[in-house]
Amino acid sequence: MTEKGLESQFSSLLKEAKVYLKNKDIKTVVSAWDFAKSAHAGQKRLSGDPYIIHPLEVAKTLVHWKLDRTSIVAGLLHDVIEDTEYKEKDIEKKFGKPVANLVNGVTKVTSLRLKGSREEVFIETLRKMILVMAKDLRVVLIKLADRLHNMKTLGALPIDKQRENALETLEIYAPLSERLGIGEIKGRLEDLAFPYVYPKEFERINKLSKRYYEQSQNTVEKMQQRLTKELEKNGIKAKITGRRKHLYSLWRKLERKGIGGDFEKVQDIIALRIIVNTDPDCYGVLGIVHAIYKPVPKIGVSDFIALPKPNGYQSIHTKVFSPNSHIVEVQIRTHAMHDQAEHGACAHWMYSSEKNKGVSDRELEDKGIKVGSKLSWVKELVRWQDELADSKEFLEAVKFDALNHRNFIFSPKGDVYDLPQGATPVDFAFVVHTGLGKYIRGATVNDKIVSLDQKLFSGDVVEIIKSKEARRPNRDWLEFVVTTVARREILKEARKINN
Repeated sequence: MTEKGLESQFSSLLKEAKVYLKNKDIKTVVSAWDFAKSAHAGQKRLSGDPYIIHPLEVAKTLVHWKLDRTSIVAGLLHDVIEDTEYKEKDIEKKFGKPVANLVNGVTKVTSLRLKGSREEVFIETLRKMILVMAKDLRVVLIKLADRLHNMKTLGALPIDKQRENALETLEIYAPLSERLGIGEIKGRLEDLAFPYVYPKEFERINKLSKRYYEQSQNTVEKMQQRLTKELEKNGIKAKITGRRKHLYSLWRKLERKGIGGDFEKVQDIIALRIIVNTDPDCYGVLGIVHAIYKPVPKIGVSDFIALPKPNGYQSIHTKVFSPNSHIVEVQIRTHAMHDQAEHGACAHWMYSSEKNKGVSDRELEDKGIKVGSKLSWVKELVRWQDELADSKEFLEAVKFDALNHRNFIFSPKGDVYDLPQGATPVDFAFVVHTGLGKYIRGATVNDKIVSLDQKLFSGDVVEIIKSKEARRPNRDWLEFVVTTVARREILKEARKINN
């Protein structure tokens, strides 16, 4: 890319940033751009492009997420310490300690590798990453923006490095995006990594899916036209779009037991997404959708507005029969909910910024900005660092428990808990409260008595049948529990007996 092209892209970044940043903030961003260009002068990426393209792309993503000035400046400078002659003190002197801390944090996180280093080194770096994340989440947001652009240009790396980076993306960064509620990035990272980690499976699914995508697209377009007219008649302003399921997510779903590769059993290959202005409009739209298209029996409606997911996600999901009798998922949400679903934890920084301007919590809620970071799981990871001395146990806790696919389980009172795939009523009891694990006599799932090793699924309502008196957790439960908290508490009680 020419220098003229680079400046044009940076001008576009500034135009987008000026919508929400002050003039003095814009001047600092311009200063950081000039500094980064000078620091990386003459450097090339493996693709042959000027190196400065990469920091620019990272900063563009951060502006798209509407992150603050400090984050954008750090995004432009995030590789300066690692790849140029400048040190942390140089950045601190020119741009201040907060920017220097972010750049230094990103530099440390970048050293995290799944392969190519001794396992103990990897785990120790992972511990540092989590401490950094708990202290300032912006470090990880910058790293996700960095990883996104690197995955887009992965083809320039040697083949072994391609797979290594793609695997790391699937195992760490895509799940991390999901846990942070940044759905936009999670799907893109997975699809970018998919062909490098599972090339044969990618080719097969990519080829087979085209016909089903086309069929579903035609169905959704007809529904979209009909619903647009009906909503206009009822005075509801709405934006209706179709959402294609990401290829990697589609492949994972096709691999599930009970689906066995049958595309006809995947009900959300393409979903209708209806975005409106207010919460009441969401429920009004739901009524109109069901008046036109029959809802699928038993599957029911998932109301994540009344009961948000722990990562802050809100939306109404319903499955209906289309005119050609195919099942189509319809998602209904407000514009604010859509921003939350796409940008997740980034809203935390919007919240902080608005609070600094003196905006009240009530006003923030009215804007759809959720008060609180909803990131208690990050604090849980920090606690694990102190309690899990064994490095392998800690690694499994992070990769399996914290970053694994999550199910959303309800208590009889309507409280929602997110548990990893494969979790059981025993896991649920310990997550609700560690003390509850000492009173487990039995459990019901959806009002039916079940065995304690039954695997739970999203939407299940679980109630623990309590014993009258506390008793030691059964050591045999270790054969099926999957959460770190359950394993830790069961082992703790078992050690008391041995001592």
